Amino acid sequence: MVTIRNKKELPHSDISEKIIGCCFEIAKELGSGFLENVYKNALFIAMRQKGLNISAEQVFEVIFRKHKIGKYVADLIVENLVIIELKCCKVLLPEHQAQLINYLKASGMPVGLLVNFGNQKLEYKRLHHPDQFIETETVKEEALPFLLPRPNDVKLNSPS
Repeated sequence: MVTIRNKKELPHSDISEKIIGCCFEIAKELGSGFLENVYKNALFIAMRQKGLNISAEQVFEVIFRKHKIGKYVADLIVENLVIIELKCCKVLLPEHQAQLINYLKASGMPVGLLVNFGNQKLEYKRLHHPDQFIETETVKEEALPFLLPRPNDVKLNSPS
């Protein structure tokens, strides 16, 4: 089992925290119901005011076997480290996460934030590039004397 001792061990957690804080400010001030572009513009302004370096609508090429086969446009890139993909929908779906993971692959960025302004309550997910790993502490599972034995450890006497 792998555990992360605290959120500071997550790559670029300081930047992610600032971004998420800005998202909460926007959700509180604007509420839900606007189009995605309104939230993108508000987030750009809020993050710039926090001193973050942001680029909007940066184009990334998708390469397959050394051929350019397509492109995608990232909503926002922060400090050339974090992709922000904005949504305004009822609920984030697995397809949205897959989309962001593919964006991370195409861009080479280490971290992505999927942010949904479509509900009264802000929803977000933090994703990592699939080829980059977080250094974590491995926790050993060990039997503790005060716990009951596991089912495989119990030996029943069968009648003869």
